[in-house]
Amino acid sequence: MDNLLQLFLIFLKVNLLSTSGPASVGLLYHETVGKLVTEAQFVQAVGLSSVLPGSDALQLAMYIGYAVAGIPGGLVALLASILPPTIIILGITFILHRLRREAWVSNFVEGLAPAISVLMLFTAWKIFQKGGATDWRGWAIGIISLICMIFKVPERLVVVVAAVVGVFLFS
Repeated sequence: MDNLLQLFLIFLKVNLLSTSGPASVGLLYHETVGKLVTEAQFVQAVGLSSVLPGSDALQLAMYIGYAVAGIPGGLVALLASILPPTIIILGITFILHRLRREAWVSNFVEGLAPAISVLMLFTAWKIFQKGGATDWRGWAIGIISLICMIFKVPERLVVVVAAVVGVFLFS
């Protein structure tokens, strides 16, 4: 029980003090190596979490938790890792839900939409420039997507159809 509480507090502290991911590895090393796991176990955990798909930080937490206290340790470390961001997101959602009817929030969102559109346009332009010569196929997909946006076709449908057409046109 003492190990589980120690695991919970360590992973809670690491996830409150860092942005998680690669940034938390140094802090996690300082907090766990020599106290809960050996350096060899930690290096093995970092290596394994790096090659597996998914969140490195969560996999690292589960691996160290499992090494210390088995399956309960893995679950406690995982819970302590996801608790801070979950509470923060829920708090922000609660605040935004209360503010959504405020006039300044709707004006902010209205002003944000064109700014994001221009940002996406510049990003697409940079991608086209880096990709080398862009022939008629790339321009056709872009123009058709723009027409779909003007006629308010659902975005998910446009993205999926553009991806499928791109696979056939560019392969």
